[in-house]
Amino acid sequence: MSTFTDLTQVGTGGTAVAVKDIIDMAGFVTTAGCRAIGRGASPAAADAPCLAGLRAAIEGGEARVIGRTNLDELAAGATGVNPWFGTPLNPLDRDRVPGGSSSGSGSAVAAGEAEVAFGTDTGGSVRIPAACCGVVGLKTTRGRIPTEGVVPLSQSLDTVGPLGADIARTVRGMQLLEPGFAPGGPMRAIGRFRAPDVDPTIDAAVDRALAEAEFEVVEVELPSWGSALEAALRIGLGEGFRNHGAMIAREPELVGERSTAAILMGRELGEHDAEARVFQRRWGAEFTAALERVEALAWPTLAGFAPPLPDFRSIDSICRTMEVNLTGLPALALPVPTGGPLPASLQLVGPAGSEERLVATGAVVEAAVGPGPFA
Repeated sequence: MSTFTDLTQVGTGGTAVAVKDIIDMAGFVTTAGCRAIGRGASPAAADAPCLAGLRAAIEGGEARVIGRTNLDELAAGATGVNPWFGTPLNPLDRDRVPGGSSSGSGSAVAAGEAEVAFGTDTGGSVRIPAACCGVVGLKTTRGRIPTEGVVPLSQSLDTVGPLGADIARTVRGMQLLEPGFAPGGPMRAIGRFRAPDVDPTIDAAVDRALAEAEFEVVEVELPSWGSALEAALRIGLGEGFRNHGAMIAREPELVGERSTAAILMGRELGEHDAEARVFQRRWGAEFTAALERVEALAWPTLAGFAPPLPDFRSIDSICRTMEVNLTGLPALALPVPTGGPLPASLQLVGPAGSEERLVATGAVVEAAVGPGPFA
């Protein structure tokens, strides 16, 4: 099992940071977890713009990069299983999937190898490994952190965000992505959405965490939920096919079976892109209306616990994340106790640009129910 694709270190002091191997970093080959991309590629000539704050911190002795993290190939998956680089260990339970696509990033912070890790999130790829590994992950507002220099899956949905073992280290990650970032005032009025088919143990853990944090909780509905995932897949995988379809046709033996299937699915799904974008506007309006009643929305990140490794494909059915990517809004995933050996993951979704308040709200939850297992 492999958490990293490259363990070359950059810098000597400060915060230990791991960077997902889909983000260009000067002097490193960016593989996106894919042989077809990595084989014969030249090292990046420059950092992706999102790394400017990290690079300044390295030069000031305030941060160091400990390595480049593994991922689902082309970021086109949620399992963390990679046919070329192996599967990162889930430190919470080594017999379960680490979640993806930012699998190495989730594994690195849970194992204590990195204080902060950078990931990308197109359909949950920061929040899913955070939930599987028992750490914190922040999906940022679409467009807040630049995605130039990041191998694209879907330009309409891709985001960059941090993972940390707790809220404080996740905040540190945001400060390295966006210098000057600081928590704001916590949200108090929370809209509780009942996502479908959630394990009762997980739903109860989320309800208990919200109650112990003493939020004002209001039940809310999102009537179009059942159609949102399909629309997100049409846009996300449609763009994925336009980005990578030709490469797969040219070098099919250098792209894994699972990623190939996902990307090629986008050929047909992308034909309905216009309809999906009409729905996307209606879906965004539905969220806006809900967030006029409350300050944030809450539901579980995953509807079940991370599946066992032999059953890794089943994770696709329990993710409750890509619906958020369709809105472009920010979302925080953080572990909350269930009373059993595995935590649940509470997902908080706020208005555009509300990351400062989301992390402050997460800190209230963390203070009420205790930090995650690796804090």
